[in-house]
Amino acid sequence: MSDKSYIEKVLRPTIQSTPGQSEFYQAVEEVLISLEPLLKTEPKYNDNNIIERIVVPERQIIFRVTWMDDKGKIQTNIGYRVQFNSAIGPYKGGLRLHPSVNLGIIKFLGFEQVFKNSLTGLAIGGGKGGSDFDPKGKSEGEIMRFCQSFMTELYRHIGGTKDVPAGDIGVGGREIGYMYGQYKRLTGLYEGVLTGKGLNWGGSLARTEATGYGSVYFAENILNKKGDSLKGKICSVSGAGNVSIYTIAKLYEYGAKPVTCSDSKGTIYDKNGIDIALLKKIKEVDRKDLSEYAKARPNATYIPLAQYPAGTNAVWSIPCFAAFPSATQNELNLADIKTLYANGCRLVNEGANMPSTPEAIEFMLENKMFYGPAKAANAGGVATSQLEMSQNASMLKWTFEEVDNRLKGIMKSIFDLSYATSKEFGDEGNLMLGANIAGFRKVADAMIDQGAV
Repeated sequence: MSDKSYIEKVLRPTIQSTPGQSEFYQAVEEVLISLEPLLKTEPKYNDNNIIERIVVPERQIIFRVTWMDDKGKIQTNIGYRVQFNSAIGPYKGGLRLHPSVNLGIIKFLGFEQVFKNSLTGLAIGGGKGGSDFDPKGKSEGEIMRFCQSFMTELYRHIGGTKDVPAGDIGVGGREIGYMYGQYKRLTGLYEGVLTGKGLNWGGSLARTEATGYGSVYFAENILNKKGDSLKGKICSVSGAGNVSIYTIAKLYEYGAKPVTCSDSKGTIYDKNGIDIALLKKIKEVDRKDLSEYAKARPNATYIPLAQYPAGTNAVWSIPCFAAFPSATQNELNLADIKTLYANGCRLVNEGANMPSTPEAIEFMLENKMFYGPAKAANAGGVATSQLEMSQNASMLKWTFEEVDNRLKGIMKSIFDLSYATSKEFGDEGNLMLGANIAGFRKVADAMIDQGAV
C-alpha cells in the first residue's frame, strides 16, 4: 500500500465519523507522513494496529457551561476535555478559552500534546480542553463565575494522578486560581490537579516563563549544532501572550534583538527592539491591545489588521534572521514563509501549536531552512508543568534557577533526541521527522506493552 493510500485509509473513518475537524486531520497527516521510515522497518506497529488506535482519543467529554453575567442574564457556552492518550502517564494538557474553540481544535491540540509530552521524557500522557467562552471584555466577576461553572462539570473527570490540566490561550493565573478554588470546594482535596497555580499555593517558579524560555533554548541548540548562535540576530516574534513575552525576554538574554510582536488587532515593529517592560504592562497589567505600544513608543510602527496584505500576516513581512511564530495555529502560510526567506530569514522556531501550514513547512524543508517544530520547540511549558506536579507530589518548592536549569536540560535532551532520530532514519537535521518518530515510538511501545486497551 502506498503512503498516500495508507494515510487515506487511516483518515477516512475518522473524517466520516467526526466531520469538519480540519486542524485535527492536518495534525494527523503530518505525523503519519513522518512515520513512513519507522513503519517500514518496524512491522510491530502495524501488527498491533497502533496507527488506527492512536488517532482516536481514549475519551471525549463535551458539556454545557452556564453562568450568570453582570446583568443577571444566564449565558451558555460549551466545555470540552479530550483525554487523548494515557499510555505513558496521566493526561496532561492545557485549557483554552477562546471563541474559536471547538471539538476539532481541542482534538488537534490533544493529539499534538501526546507526542510533545512523550518527547520531554517525563511520565505524562496527552490531553486538552477548553471552551468557546471569550474572557476578553468580561468583568472579573463574570470570569470567576464562568470558571467556577466550568470546573463544576470538569472536576469529576480530572485528578492529580488521572488528568492534570494547565493554562493555554485565555487561561492564565487568574483563571487557574478560580478553577482550583472551585475544585477544592467540590472535592475537599488540596492536590496538584492544575498547574500554573499561584506561587503561594502550589505553583512553580519559572512556569510562566517556561514555554518562551524553552523555545529560545531549543533555537539556540539548533544554531549551536551548526556552529552559530542567536547572538546579534534580528528576530521576529508573533503573539503577545506569555509565550511571546518570555520568548522576547530570553532572546535579549542571548544577545538577539526581537523587533516584533502581534495580537488579534495588529502588529508592532520596533526597530530598536521590543520594550519588554512596556509590553508586559500593556498585556499583563492593563490588558489592552498593541496600539497602546505605538502611542508610548512613537518610533515604533503599528500595523492594524485591516492593513495586512490579503492572505498574509504583517508580522512576517519584517526582515529578520529568525522567526518565532508564537500566537496560534496556521498563522504562517506559504506566502509568509516565502517573504521571510526572501528577506533573509533562515530559522523558524515554533512557539505556538502547529503555527505553520503544511505548504510552509514543505518550503522550509526544501530550502534547507533551520526548522524547530512545535512538538519539540514549545515543549518547555508542559515540561515545567510536570516539574510543578513533581514539586506538589513531594511537597517541596524548587528555586527559579533549579527549575530553569532542569528546563534547559530537558530542551537540550529533546533536541538531541530529535536530531539523533532524524539521523537514524536517514534525514539528518529534519527535526520534524525526528521529533514525530521519537515521540510516537515511546507512546506506541507503551501501548503495545499494555495490550488491547
